[in-house]
Amino acid sequence: MKPFSFRNDVLPLKNKLYRLALRITVNNAEAEDIVQDTLIKIWNRRESLGEIESIEAFALTMCRNLALDRIKKLGNQNDSLDEYGIDHPDNASNPYEDMIQKDRIQLVRRLVDNLPEKQKSCMQLRDFEGKPYKEIAEILDMTEEQVKVNIFRARQTIKQKFKEFDNYGL
Repeated sequence: MKPFSFRNDVLPLKNKLYRLALRITVNNAEAEDIVQDTLIKIWNRRESLGEIESIEAFALTMCRNLALDRIKKLGNQNDSLDEYGIDHPDNASNPYEDMIQKDRIQLVRRLVDNLPEKQKSCMQLRDFEGKPYKEIAEILDMTEEQVKVNIFRARQTIKQKFKEFDNYGL
């Protein structure tokens, strides 16, 4: 049983939990509520957390489950990330290039938002959060092989759809 400190072990995870919840719910307020609920649930179980091998995996799994429950409850009628002003084009030299880059960023976001939930979650944790396959497998309760397959399929789908749009116009 290893020592556990809520302040040192759990609170630093709040930004990762928020990004995961935001990616699933696509709603700032819902993501904040989910993170708060996750932290409260972990606090309530603080006496038994010394037995858990990875607090981070446990917290991310709990956050993911709460986010998925919230989506089911709300009927998945949330907005897209594009409406929250997250796109910031890099180093474009003129307004035309700015516009093209913004359009491409919005297209990729729409494509990621339209992926099946497992693929979207795997891609979020691997490509945006930088988690190793083993940890993703623990968080999503699947095998490493399933994680790799989901990530491969997600990337292939986005690549194919992006090429279709790029070749035929937005």
